[in-house]
Amino acid sequence: MDLVIAAAARALAAGDPLAALNRVALRDDPLALALRGTAMAQLGDLERARLLLRRAKRSFGPHEVLARARCAVAEAEIALAMRNLTWPARALDTAHRALEARGDRINSAHARLLAVRRLVLMGRLLDAERNLAELEPAGLPPALQATHALALAWIAIRRVNVAAAQMALATAERTAHEAGIAGLSAEVEAARDVLERPAALLVSRGSERLLRFAEVETLLASGTLVVDACRHAVRAGDRAVLLARRPVLFALVRVLAEAWPGDAARDVLLARAFGARYADESHRVRLRVETGRLRVALRGLAAVTATRRGFVLAPNQAHAVVVLAPPAATPHGSLIALLADGEAWSSSSLAIALTTSQRQVQRALEELAAHGAVQPVGRGRARRWMTPLAPEFATALLLPAPLPDA
Repeated sequence: MDLVIAAAARALAAGDPLAALNRVALRDDPLALALRGTAMAQLGDLERARLLLRRAKRSFGPHEVLARARCAVAEAEIALAMRNLTWPARALDTAHRALEARGDRINSAHARLLAVRRLVLMGRLLDAERNLAELEPAGLPPALQATHALALAWIAIRRVNVAAAQMALATAERTAHEAGIAGLSAEVEAARDVLERPAALLVSRGSERLLRFAEVETLLASGTLVVDACRHAVRAGDRAVLLARRPVLFALVRVLAEAWPGDAARDVLLARAFGARYADESHRVRLRVETGRLRVALRGLAAVTATRRGFVLAPNQAHAVVVLAPPAATPHGSLIALLADGEAWSSSSLAIALTTSQRQVQRALEELAAHGAVQPVGRGRARRWMTPLAPEFATALLLPAPLPDA
């Protein structure tokens, strides 16, 4: 490696892309192309960066495995920044193995951290934790230590573990300061801000109150029967019943929880669960059937008992019943939560993260765009979606994550 390339690489490692471009902007050899691509990525021109890295990867010979693997890792990082979750994860794993086999420990760790960040975005927290457990941050550069700590913090936030999140953020803040990279410090501040904003709305006995993350964690550990409208589940202590794929049952249990300790009238249940304005005998029969299914689903947590007026929810061991709702009445909360990071997402990547169909995501995006909640950028296959302004409340509780992982 010549002195100019070495100086440009040091500038990039220190977070100074302009200094790197000053040295390699007029060169077209493979190493210079790779450094130019990395610099353009740091400056935010992700599409140009992707093209430069692809040119660099093609320019390296078939025997330059190490250089090609580094380009693949850089391209994966750009795809992650562009929220392109369709980028082949197998290519990143292949690059990681090649780097590890040739002793490039730092770039190998970087590749693994990129894979972890992708898994966290997709809500696969157990897989992300397994990957992090195989990576020892001691001995890594401060920037990678900060990235490692940030990944731990986001996993803890998704699990509503405030103490673990604060500990990881303290480590991330210290190591980001040591690295001297402004972008990393900004990421740490953004994650810390999530813990301070209202995270959920507590509905209990006809009253409403906003809760922060620490208060949500205390509530979930209190033994209260919580009807979680953020993730469509019923929770009490360590037990959780997932109703995300059973919307009628969740609508019924939410109405019952809002009416607790009293009963909910049949007309209210029919209107909220089935959208029935005028109930006939078929609606009443369906209500009895769905109530029976709800009894089976909640077995061990609560009973559903018929009254003269309707039905009442009776917790087995919990001393109270509350509803935990999103802090703002925003439709398609999971979409808003994913877009709240300020990045531009494609509809295909949103569908992957939400484990749903792309067409369903497109319809939801069009509905949100009609209300000004999201805005499109670009046309055709290049179209991306983003929020015009950051929400005034924390959205991490709305993110897609399997509740058994929580």
